[in-house]
Amino acid sequence: MDSIYPVFYAMTRGLRDSLQGATVLLTIDKNIQEREDQIRRNTSRKHRDSHQPSVMKRIMQCCGLNGGLFWLSMFLFEYGLLPTLSMLLTFLFGNESGTRQLVWSWLQPALSCTFGAIWVIPLFFLSKFCNNLWFQDIANSAYRYSRGRPVMLSNFSKLIADFLFSILVQTLFLIQSYLVSLLPLAGLGKAFALLHTCLLYSLYSFEYKWINMGWELHHRLTFIECNWPYFVGFGLPLAILTALPGSYFVSGCVFSILFPLFIISGNEASPETGACTFPLQLFSPVIAISNAIFNRSIGSASSRR
Repeated sequence: MDSIYPVFYAMTRGLRDSLQGATVLLTIDKNIQEREDQIRRNTSRKHRDSHQPSVMKRIMQCCGLNGGLFWLSMFLFEYGLLPTLSMLLTFLFGNESGTRQLVWSWLQPALSCTFGAIWVIPLFFLSKFCNNLWFQDIANSAYRYSRGRPVMLSNFSKLIADFLFSILVQTLFLIQSYLVSLLPLAGLGKAFALLHTCLLYSLYSFEYKWINMGWELHHRLTFIECNWPYFVGFGLPLAILTALPGSYFVSGCVFSILFPLFIISGNEASPETGACTFPLQLFSPVIAISNAIFNRSIGSASSRR
């Protein structure tokens, strides 16, 4: 019982910390502006208008693109246009008409494929690009607000290598999460997949801060594995909310709308450490595979020189 309580407490602490971004959001822009005004007064610099967008503005842009445009357009197509066309065909041919069923059997898939090809998929990639830029702006503003100037990694080439390696690790971790979800035991596969998603979303949320602090990827992953109860609790709300929609694209919209709040929460949080004596080494298999891929790629490149 003594060993269970710290784990439960750390998970509860992570869950609580994950929700504080919504509270900080209410005052962060005002506090950032007050700090910048104070710095200008202390350094006797002339007032200059700041062209950096506010955190709230970036979050509203995320909501507008992902919720107001992307999600709403899919909703209107699925629950507006298609039912209207179905009712029109019923009015023209009758509900039991073979002609109506034949026309609908090819019209509905054709419209869905066309809508997906010319609207959903292009808008999905556009939103991914815009979201990454806006998430970075939000993270940088939140970091400067609470911690000052970023430290970053020691040089640009090291930063690029860390970024590429991180992308590979996260991609392989998603594949690993999918594979464990296929475990045949009732509920076990989904539970392990949810555990993976919680840790991955926590990594997403804290990674901006840790990179600004100069932490390399192996440090970030080791810290999560050693303090996994806290990070499971932190990533749990976003993991559950994104798992509720049945559509991958809708789940992506939910993630993009809510994730900025978790970036702010991660920036403000002080993770609970030392809750358990054993690390949960879920990232270790994908790190080993990523190392093998990178070593082979570097070896092949060296041999061609």
